[in-house]
Amino acid sequence: MSHTSTLLQSRRRTRRRYVAMLFFVVALAVAWSLFWKYAADRAADLITDWRAHEAAAGRVYNCGSQTIAGYPFRIEVTCAPVSAEFRNFAPPLDVELPRILVAAQIYQPTLLISEFDGPVAIGDPGKPPEFEATWTLGQSSVRGLPAAPERVSLVFDAPELDHIAGGKRETWLTAKHLELHIRRAAPSDDGKVGIETGLRLEQASIPGFHPAAAEPLDAVIDTVLRGVKDFAPKPWRTRFRELQAAGGSIEVTQARIQQGDILAVGAGSLSLNATGHLDGQIRVTIAGLEQFLDKIGAKEMVQTSPAMDKLAGALDRLAPGLGNAARQQLGNNLGAGINALGEKSMLEGRPAVSLPLRFDDGAMFLGPIPIGKTPALF
Repeated sequence: MSHTSTLLQSRRRTRRRYVAMLFFVVALAVAWSLFWKYAADRAADLITDWRAHEAAAGRVYNCGSQTIAGYPFRIEVTCAPVSAEFRNFAPPLDVELPRILVAAQIYQPTLLISEFDGPVAIGDPGKPPEFEATWTLGQSSVRGLPAAPERVSLVFDAPELDHIAGGKRETWLTAKHLELHIRRAAPSDDGKVGIETGLRLEQASIPGFHPAAAEPLDAVIDTVLRGVKDFAPKPWRTRFRELQAAGGSIEVTQARIQQGDILAVGAGSLSLNATGHLDGQIRVTIAGLEQFLDKIGAKEMVQTSPAMDKLAGALDRLAPGLGNAARQQLGNNLGAGINALGEKSMLEGRPAVSLPLRFDDGAMFLGPIPIGKTPALF
């Protein structure tokens, strides 16, 4: 066989291999496209089933326009605009936002990543919104099936929450960054299940919570809510009522709050009584105690407390004006008194005092000193 004939046969074999590879690639692309189309159709069916399941539970989700994209490796569902009617809330609640994008990788369908645009409006059905929230970036992740998630995370950059009433807008919360993580917790020793929550705040101002929280603060708060069994959207007062009925508890596993020169860390366990008020104790360590007491107005709270009124009245009966003098003296020496009652310690290289933060039917005591009262949680 001549050299020319051998060369021609080699070229033919090479061409056949290229043609075979081309057909293989084309067949693979067609098969993958068909698989993606099946996955996209399946995703649409799952969304329809999930919406029906939620509607049956009193949570109605509406989508103005729904599109599915993401080929070749993702399924991306975009809905715009979005509205939700929480009819299972008391009273019912409406939520509206411009757009939400939910994405999942083909090879990891039980991890859903979402991005949503603001502003979101929240209020009673048929009425102007009572709250409005904005952010520069809003994301969530859900691991598990939509009807039974195992973990949920929410992340916001530059969130702001405003309360709207009587035509006036009042800012209740702003932050540089906010994260909320929720996942199922392992059963406790007594068999109670629950959920773990993790809150992260960076440079957050929360005047809607307390005037003392208006100055920016950083916070890390991890809890385990025992007696809570699901992630279903519901009012927190309903969730706390269920927790109390189940004999559950709020375990504060880690809390760290820093505001200016004030730094506090703590851990402990709380419960809810039949009226929805907190009972229990958190062991706290505080650096910058004097600033903290000034910030929360502890001096005024102690001086006007019912116990102080009773003591001042008794002293005034002994000598007019003695009760008022006692008020002033106690207020002026409040920080020193708490320092003396607490345990001296160090916190991140700073002198600090460690003592119990006690809750008794919602009333708060730092050591033996009353410093305020928390509202009923249901």
